[in-house]
Amino acid sequence: MRGGSGTGQGAAGISPTSDGPAQLDMARHPRDRPAMFGTMLQVALGGAIGSALRFLVGVGVLRLTGQSALPLGVLSVNIFGSFLMGLFVVAAAHRGLTHLNPFVMTGILGGFTTFSAFSLETVTLMERGQIGLAGLYVGLSVAGSVGGLILGLWIARGALL
Repeated sequence: MRGGSGTGQGAAGISPTSDGPAQLDMARHPRDRPAMFGTMLQVALGGAIGSALRFLVGVGVLRLTGQSALPLGVLSVNIFGSFLMGLFVVAAAHRGLTHLNPFVMTGILGGFTTFSAFSLETVTLMERGQIGLAGLYVGLSVAGSVGGLILGLWIARGALL
């Protein structure tokens, strides 16, 4: 990905994902298809790593806390993944590492965080009649993830300035 290209600018002034307009344009030009394929491989490899890490964290949280009515493994990876996203977006922008965005942000962190699983867990709680717990889960997930990202940005900006 070209750092800073595209219309969707992230918190650090860079495009947060690899699926912005610059990437879509690459697929239209035959000369750029090898670069697009390389980017796709980076995302796929990062996604495999992130998904494996998500599984390990989920198992670890379950072993530490035992069975819980609240899906603590998914909650943990969403908050921690958002924190890591905040750290990385600033570090990449300041150190000229935005070329790693497809691998790290879309791949690893995209595979690590689990908002599709979050949605399923929320609906499952609702279907079980645990509306209050579902609301608590949604509130903690959203506030914790946004808070984790802000904390990551704050720490990274303080460490790099």
